[in-house]
Amino acid sequence: MNNNIATQNDDFRKHLSQGTLILTFGIRANSSEDIKAIITKVRNFDTFDNDNDPYHEHDFGAFDYKGRKIFWKIDNYDREFLYLSPDVSNPRVTNKVMTIMYAEEY
Repeated sequence: MNNNIATQNDDFRKHLSQGTLILTFGIRANSSEDIKAIITKVRNFDTFDNDNDPYHEHDFGAFDYKGRKIFWKIDNYDREFLYLSPDVSNPRVTNKVMTIMYAEEY
């Protein structure tokens, strides 16, 4: 278990200040109130278990919102966004990207 990566992902997810947030077309089609509520649910997500977080990195979650399944995931890229990060635990060489989407958009 890499607590450093989980801590970094939790900080990014809760504060949205150390990476890039992407909302898919389906999520963006909601009202601003619904978008705010969805983002709040992502920020407050804490239901990590071996099924949805087998590597204990807190990089994926799923929940229902108004009868639809929503996924969020964090990917880690190099500084140029061309490849995966060479060292996910090192924020100096990693760009975090969180995508929030409806399950059917995955």
